[in-house]
Amino acid sequence: MKQIIVIGGGAAGLMAAVIAGREGARVILLEKMNMVGKKMGITGKGRCNITNSADMAEFIKNTPGNGKFLYGAYERFSNEDLLDLLHSWGLKTKVERGGRVFPESDSALEVRNIFMKILKKYNVQVHLNEPVTSISVQENRVVGVTTDKEQYACDAAIICTGGASYPLTGSTGDGYVLAEKVGHTITDIRPSLVPIVTNETWVKEIMGLSLRNVEVSVISKSKVQAKQFGEMMFTHFGLTGPTILSLSHTVGKLLRKKNPQITIEINLKPALTAEVLDKRLQKDFDLYSKKQLANGMKDLLPVNLIPIVIKLAELNPAKPINQITKEERLRLCHVLQHMTVTVKELRPVAEAIVTAGGISLKEFNPKTMESKLIGGLYGAGEVLDIDAFTGGYNLQAAFSTGYVAAMHAVHGDEE
Repeated sequence: MKQIIVIGGGAAGLMAAVIAGREGARVILLEKMNMVGKKMGITGKGRCNITNSADMAEFIKNTPGNGKFLYGAYERFSNEDLLDLLHSWGLKTKVERGGRVFPESDSALEVRNIFMKILKKYNVQVHLNEPVTSISVQENRVVGVTTDKEQYACDAAIICTGGASYPLTGSTGDGYVLAEKVGHTITDIRPSLVPIVTNETWVKEIMGLSLRNVEVSVISKSKVQAKQFGEMMFTHFGLTGPTILSLSHTVGKLLRKKNPQITIEINLKPALTAEVLDKRLQKDFDLYSKKQLANGMKDLLPVNLIPIVIKLAELNPAKPINQITKEERLRLCHVLQHMTVTVKELRPVAEAIVTAGGISLKEFNPKTMESKLIGGLYGAGEVLDIDAFTGGYNLQAAFSTGYVAAMHAVHGDEE
């Protein structure tokens, strides 16, 4: 019977341990925290966005960080395969807006508890509070793993330690160190799915304000580099929310270029053409013609956003609406569809939902997740140089790579 050691008890590690156990291996899961699945417990705001109902092409498109590497893993273990497996374990799921799949219970804890139950079913030994310090290699093959408590012999080791985001959940980049010690290359580690810091200080005046159905664009060198439609929020330092987190991947890439000049443009009324918006504004101005400008836009915008829009249009909020010129009205229309902030930086990697960068994929076989340098060494999940947008894509990548790694670790090329 093969002995397989899984390092890290996040989504990839839990799947790898369960599958290796199911396939007949003796499995030891080593987790440095006091519980497994800690980060999984906070995904989807504690509801656990397990996967997405999209097709494979959409999965690859929503994985800007080396998505094509995942073709093999998704062919072997797709979102449908994942849901079939979870349903067979008794987890009921539902599909929400944007194809996002959640447990019916809206509880990430239920997902973690089901994994714990299945680990027991397959006699997986779970060792908590036991960080791995090194991986032993002889003649280019894994022979064992050392922790701060014990040395273990093994036929295969699967690194599933996650990235460097949310360090309080245990993701502190340990896997990068372990892989580097045995000869692997680590690519530039940076935040992905992270809020954006702006140079403008007026964002503080509307911190906490959420906007829905807006179009947000990243602009650099006078070109739109990326665009998202949906929700966003202003914070004391800049911008956050689903559209911003998704765009942060593009912003991060642009920031690494020489002399980056990046702006974020917010279209508050993307459903309207400039002409239709102007007519709508004229209608409101006719209705509130005797009021001051600051009191004449309440039907169009959230109240606390009005002073900002007026300021950006360089108008006097106390000016009577019946004295607003056509040129001034068009300036307001322009700001409503081109509200612009300049990017200073991204928030730190510790605040990111996902880490971009990781163990170089050039050194791993995408069909098996096995190292090309060391036999019996596998990588799965966010520790690899893979990152995706929000929507269940990152968890599916973790589950699929964990599954593929475990199957090959147990069966080799026979499976």
